[in-house]
Amino acid sequence: MTEQRTAGSPEHRPIGAAHRESGGGLRTAGLRLRPSADGSRLDGVRHRLGSVRKRVGGVWYRLDVVVRDLPFGLLLLIGSFLPALRSNGTVIGGVPDRPHDALAVVVILLESLPLAVRRRWPALSLALVSGGFAADQLLGYHTFAASALGIVLVSTGSHLERHRRSFVAGLTVAYVALAVGLSHLGTGETAAEFTTFYMALCLAWGAGSWLRTTRRAEAERRERVAVETRNAERTRIARELHDVVTHHVTAMVVQAEAARYLTAAPERLEQSLSAVSDTGRRAITDLRHLLDLLNPDHGTGNGDSAGAEPRTPAVGRLLTLVEQTRRAGQPVEFTEEGTPPESTGSSDLVAYRVVQEALTNALKYAHGSRTSVTVRHGKREITVEVGTEGTGSRAAAVGGSGRGLAGLRERVDVLGGEFSAGAVAGGGFVVRARIPAGGRP
Repeated sequence: MTEQRTAGSPEHRPIGAAHRESGGGLRTAGLRLRPSADGSRLDGVRHRLGSVRKRVGGVWYRLDVVVRDLPFGLLLLIGSFLPALRSNGTVIGGVPDRPHDALAVVVILLESLPLAVRRRWPALSLALVSGGFAADQLLGYHTFAASALGIVLVSTGSHLERHRRSFVAGLTVAYVALAVGLSHLGTGETAAEFTTFYMALCLAWGAGSWLRTTRRAEAERRERVAVETRNAERTRIARELHDVVTHHVTAMVVQAEAARYLTAAPERLEQSLSAVSDTGRRAITDLRHLLDLLNPDHGTGNGDSAGAEPRTPAVGRLLTLVEQTRRAGQPVEFTEEGTPPESTGSSDLVAYRVVQEALTNALKYAHGSRTSVTVRHGKREITVEVGTEGTGSRAAAVGGSGRGLAGLRERVDVLGGEFSAGAVAGGGFVVRARIPAGGRP
């Protein structure tokens, strides 16, 4: 009998294959079941380099601004003594070149080192560099450090805050004096050449001024966004407080008023007082959830309320809200159609607040009148309708402050829905809202 062996049999394996596959069974030829060791090592190196870069960047930006601005001045200082860069200095006026001596070292230091304070003391930095530049040109050194003049002009135009026009006027007068001196000492450059160099200096100052204007506009924009964000958050918290406090306190007041007339019926009196207690506890719970928003650890899992129930009321809790209103003496018929989707964003909270505000108004202005609550869940929207019979509901539109209804209208409008509230023919008051599902949280 002839025995056939495949490429995967032990006789056809290359040397060392048994060691690679020991303990792992046979593998399909051509497949790599383990990630490349080189790739994992490279990812680890990249991760470590990224961490080092972040740490170094954090340390660098924590240094004083003078320390961070000093390296550029040192580069110009060192470059001025390199033979390859010594002949690449700025030359205006045509003054003959002069060999570097001890005074040249002082000029180079005066041109380069003041760059370290170009952001802390921009006026001083520009004055020192300008003086060094004037000496450099008048004495004929023409050092590489003379290029610091353009850099310090950009920086001063960007960071100088006071007496900007007076400073520019003084620099212009100084430049005119320098041009006159150079025209007498040099080979006689034309006025057009001096004007061209002056325009280049003005361009550098203008670039710095543009950076200053852009930075200031960005700071103002950020401040405006921060103020608008704070105001929006305060408005939102104020609405939440209004909804929570008004509803619960109204229910408690109505229940307490009813309890005054139940002294002859101890059982009903006990039920009424129990309802007041339950409403008070519910108010405390809702307020605690709301005030958790002001806790810096809110949402991080570090606060004391990390294990508390969610702040946002779900539409499924509407039945509890309706039952609480019934116990306050308001006959409420509740109908809920459809199945709430798993994720509705903030739509469920807005629907809850619409029902809550409508029932609060019914308690305040039409106590004892029949009230109907209908909530319909669709695939793309939630529809809420709360109607109250009786003429007392009309007083909600006339005598009420309207703050609650106005806040509801804004909430629904933010989500792109529709809201209406008003009296109906024959007496009564109806609140309707169509809220798109999946609104912003």
